[in-house]
Amino acid sequence: MKILIGITGASGVIYAQRLLMRLVDMPHEVSVVYSKYSKVVIKEELEGDLGYLEGVKEYGPTSMHVPFASGSNAPDVMVIIPCSMGTLGRIAHGYSQDAMGRAADVVLKERKKLILVPRETPLNLIHTRNLELLQLSGAQIIPACPSFYSKPSSIEDLVDTVIARVIQNMGIPQDIVSKWQDDVEDQENQQKE
Repeated sequence: MKILIGITGASGVIYAQRLLMRLVDMPHEVSVVYSKYSKVVIKEELEGDLGYLEGVKEYGPTSMHVPFASGSNAPDVMVIIPCSMGTLGRIAHGYSQDAMGRAADVVLKERKKLILVPRETPLNLIHTRNLELLQLSGAQIIPACPSFYSKPSSIEDLVDTVIARVIQNMGIPQDIVSKWQDDVEDQENQQKE
């Protein structure tokens, strides 16, 4: 599977880092495209290093001379994580001003899988209308809203509850977080023993 990860300048770059950590050991072709401001956020939030990029192809925001800018070479799945509302709005309205926007446009027009992981709160009406437009266009929206039923004990565990959902929606089996009823069944079986 050809996977393209888009990283914007929204806060929450740990989500991209944890996703890449999970994908690098899988037998997929993984590429990363950065927005103009993402490197600043990576430096601030991760102390300068994204990590987990061995074997990953990296692309900057300005060149349109990238493989995924054409429908003849579209990725199978693109995940923009974290997805800023500015990027989300530009994609919703077909404004392909950079490599990431063009890639998302290609993914949608080729009917491939586009997953957006916005990390913004509160939402205004423009945000919700853009989310609606993207969903109607075929994109999947997975807000960076962690779950707690797996009883995460660290920030990484909490982030991984979102990453598990992203990977699952990419069409890749995940064993990061137990399914809801699996946790309940495991606890009941342990109590019986």
